[in-house]
Amino acid sequence: MAGRPTIHDIAKEAGVSVATVDRVLNGRLKVREETARRVSDAAHRIGYHATNLIEQRLRGDLPEMRFGFVLQKEKQAFYRNFAAEIEHAVRNAPNIRGRAVIEFSTSQSPTDVAEILLSMKGRVDAVAATAVNHHLTSEAVRDLKASGIPTFALLSDFAQGERINYIGLNNLKVGRVAAWMLATAARKPGKIAIFVGGHRWHGHEMREAGFRSYFRESMPQFQLLDTLVNLETRLLTYEATLDLLSRHPDLVGIYLAGGGMEGAFSALREVRQPGQVALVVNELTPESRTALFDRYVTMVGSTPLPLLCRDLVRLMTEAKLGEGSLVPSQHFLEPHISLPESI
Repeated sequence: MAGRPTIHDIAKEAGVSVATVDRVLNGRLKVREETARRVSDAAHRIGYHATNLIEQRLRGDLPEMRFGFVLQKEKQAFYRNFAAEIEHAVRNAPNIRGRAVIEFSTSQSPTDVAEILLSMKGRVDAVAATAVNHHLTSEAVRDLKASGIPTFALLSDFAQGERINYIGLNNLKVGRVAAWMLATAARKPGKIAIFVGGHRWHGHEMREAGFRSYFRESMPQFQLLDTLVNLETRLLTYEATLDLLSRHPDLVGIYLAGGGMEGAFSALREVRQPGQVALVVNELTPESRTALFDRYVTMVGSTPLPLLCRDLVRLMTEAKLGEGSLVPSQHFLEPHISLPESI
């Protein structure tokens, strides 16, 4: 047998389907003991690297963990990818039998998010959520904490002092990188615009702070316009971008700290040539990839979702099993940078 044995090799050796081997490895569905033993014996014979894990599955002594996740905007490509990576990370988490409970909030309202958070009580062992920084979400996290359910903030920090950990990008640094890119890409000094989804998003506030601090310290020859709130919607971003381009012919750069970037793409395509206005956005999606290729986008900074989800599931497991620190902390990841020449 050439190369490292795979689950396909186990299935062939044991005379079962690949799906059956997968169920034995991950403990998702009940498999007859006789069948599971055949899979284990086959794994031993061919030298499969995770034979010990199969034995643990057979013994049934792996702890069962239920992980709750609260995400936004179910129809957006980014959050669909996020949910898929969460499922993958939970399914493949070592030394546990994991199950993901994923809920999507129908709005960014703190009332709606807090309600979903509280609905996780009795259903999960740990929770992770994307949410605005608001007293209602903080109270919900405090309630979960009192019930023995640790909570993790995703992408944008919230409930500081109550949540156990923030995991995502260093948003202050993200804003400074975006500012450096726009200042570098602009052909001459001019006006710079910035959009945030809303002032309750801690991550957007930090990105704006980093963005403005860079220009203030290093590029004072550029004029930063007042911050625009787009509620992370395409239509508002589209209309506001057209208005900016009409009122400020010397606009040389735009930064979208949150969502709604598709509206900016549409507006720029209508009234500007590629590269006339530098544009920095977050998260690589089919739309932002196309805009990069067409050179309407200068740079995309992305969250490394596979790594985030693996680290998140590990941290949630450690918190629930009492193996991690109980001191509230932050877990920063390095962003992925995409440029027109890198796609």
